[in-house]
Amino acid sequence: MRSFAFAAAYWSLSIAYTLAAVIAALLPGRAATGWIIRRYVRRMVQAMRVLAAIKVDVRGRERLPDGAFIIAAKHQSWGDGFCVYDQFDDLAFVTGDHLEKFPLMATVLRKLGAIVVDNCGGREARDSLKQRGADAHREGRKILIYPEGNLAKVGEKFRYRSGVWHMYRDFDMPVVPLATNLGLFWPQEAFEKRPGTATIEFLQPIPTGLPKEEFMARLEAAVENRTAELIAEATGGPVTPAVQVPTPDEVKKAAQGAAR
Repeated sequence: MRSFAFAAAYWSLSIAYTLAAVIAALLPGRAATGWIIRRYVRRMVQAMRVLAAIKVDVRGRERLPDGAFIIAAKHQSWGDGFCVYDQFDDLAFVTGDHLEKFPLMATVLRKLGAIVVDNCGGREARDSLKQRGADAHREGRKILIYPEGNLAKVGEKFRYRSGVWHMYRDFDMPVVPLATNLGLFWPQEAFEKRPGTATIEFLQPIPTGLPKEEFMARLEAAVENRTAELIAEATGGPVTPAVQVPTPDEVKKAAQGAAR
């Protein structure tokens, strides 16, 4: 019943607020659309708590640097975005172009100044990330990115993509790693929700100026090690490192290659 009640609220809120945001997008500026989306996000986090019985414990806000920075987060759940977005007044976010397939979403994403990139990656995705990320940087906005580019199952990880490194280098902004165990309670896009207290934790910022290899290794270690610890904390089990698996795109390409 919890999962059904949350699903009903999820779709009702999503449809109502998306329609309101599309109307607001007709107004000049981003303020009206941003105000509506922030209210939508807060209602969703409330629905998680009240209907799905998923409470969210936010840790590490005292570690956040002043000014603009990049948040590089673990992505285990469709609810990750709601929980992180709810922590800031004006957050730019990197998202795959799959969201533009939903009716009216493309209009809202453009108005919000979201950084939409090709899910398959490649040069076009990097160019889009650089151009749209530069717009957010000029406006002094904080930027949320998921370096793996896909929703990972609990206990798994994907190859960390280098887009976050290019933003870190080009914009000279610190990067705040973010760990979570929300996937234990709202796994990926699953209908079933499990009651409990999920955690998202902002970790120690990575200072600017590091070379690519050192930066990527430091980011992945911070996110994955702390995520494994949060999972163990919630389950009472041992700390188990995540297993790297191929991305959905890599699996698809391998299958196509084998079929030739």
